[in-house]
Amino acid sequence: MLARVRSAAVLGIDAYLVDVETDIANGLPTFATVGLPHGAVKEGRERVYAAIANTGYTFPLKRITVNLAPADVRKDGSAFDLPIAIGILAATQQIAPERLGGVVLLGELGLEGAIRPVRGALPVALAARAAGAAALVLPRENLAEAGVVAGLRVLGASSLAELGDFLDAKVELPAAEVDVTRLFAERARDEVDFAEVKGQPHAKRALEVAAAGAHNVLMVGPPGSGKTMLARRLPTILPKMSLEEALETTKIHSVAGVLPLGESLVARRPFRAPHHTISDAGLIGGGSYPRPGEVSLAHGGVLFLDELPEFRKNVLEVLRQPLEDGAVTIARAAMSLAYPARFMLAAAMNPCPCGWFGDPQHSCSCVPLGVQRYLARVSGPLLDRIDIHLEVPAVHYQALTEQGGGEPSEAIRERVDRARLVQRERFAKRPGIYANAHMAPRDIRAFCRVSEGADALLRTAITRLGLSARGYHRVLKIARTVADLDEAAELQPKHVSEAIQYRSLDRRGIS
Repeated sequence: MLARVRSAAVLGIDAYLVDVETDIANGLPTFATVGLPHGAVKEGRERVYAAIANTGYTFPLKRITVNLAPADVRKDGSAFDLPIAIGILAATQQIAPERLGGVVLLGELGLEGAIRPVRGALPVALAARAAGAAALVLPRENLAEAGVVAGLRVLGASSLAELGDFLDAKVELPAAEVDVTRLFAERARDEVDFAEVKGQPHAKRALEVAAAGAHNVLMVGPPGSGKTMLARRLPTILPKMSLEEALETTKIHSVAGVLPLGESLVARRPFRAPHHTISDAGLIGGGSYPRPGEVSLAHGGVLFLDELPEFRKNVLEVLRQPLEDGAVTIARAAMSLAYPARFMLAAAMNPCPCGWFGDPQHSCSCVPLGVQRYLARVSGPLLDRIDIHLEVPAVHYQALTEQGGGEPSEAIRERVDRARLVQRERFAKRPGIYANAHMAPRDIRAFCRVSEGADALLRTAITRLGLSARGYHRVLKIARTVADLDEAAELQPKHVSEAIQYRSLDRRGIS
């Protein structure tokens, strides 16, 4: 007796279909799963046995062999419980196999027969649609997530008994009904706004420039100056996500298991703020069976690292590849996976160990050498990838007590959108570049034309302020973005002077 059921597995952030072949033959009672099963897949036979027995079906006391094809790719996770159980019931003719044609099944089984939610429902739904599947049956809790995939019939089941009745044509399963356009509009609303930030006009302007050019930003200021509050509102002025971006981001969150149950779509740009005790594997992803890290969960949004010097050096150094390539490649002996990681880095730090260096209201207790050592915890190669160094001073009492809010995020986002449109047109023939922050030296030479007055200002900055060659290129990138916001084709002195203000660590001679 042989039965074949289609299922799927996730590899990286994408899924592929798996044929679950079940053979039941006479012989000593055994239950063998082949096809590179690992971890939860091997344990699934105990859940399958209990679920079948407790649902009222008969578990065959024969020689059972389950093959997961393709057999040369490692399988992990509990989503194979349901297709294995259905394969056994179909092979023993306890359910009718006719309705299994073209149907993809996945789900974890409880011992009493309940079907529990699994990770990766969205990438599985996309893979099932691409393969031309007639329907996808999965846990009811995953129905909303998989239902955003148009062109695929998505059904939800709550128990093995209910699914058996559906296959026997006794009942119908509820189908996903998701209005993606309405859902996308509802979920895209921001929960915070720049209008809530009191004072700090210089910092707000710098973050507008950062958002307009996709520049990474480092905020330096005393405790309580609003660095975290500003960073949390940075995603609200980035261009709104497209549906394609939302689907890709949702896939990452689904595979990582951080998408809340019942959530269909990540429609707002992510904001991730890991604690400084995080490991390198937690930041960029990894593990014996790799999972996405914080840099991938921040894909399309903002990764905020507060108290930057407190992060371990090896953790900060692994940021170089995703900042440079927009992706993370994790190599293991059996596989190599790539996770997207195109994010904006926003970091914050105190100016010294005590936090009060340069503050007019508090005296700093740190010696100059201690301040230098503290700032030097952030390596030069990492600072090289951060364009904007922003000083955030303490907020004055008058600003805190002002009535009314500042400029809302929506107004700032409109200017950012216009600047990004200019950059998309500028780099239309440059694959891999969509914003000023990603310009290489040859792009800077081609697109950063400097007026005579701006050239004189740059010469003065390099000689008197001691800007390095690296700082020179960063200033030109930022000035290009400032000019885009100003709708100017040529870099004028005002654009360059504003850009120089955003390189405070260069002016201190630290970078």
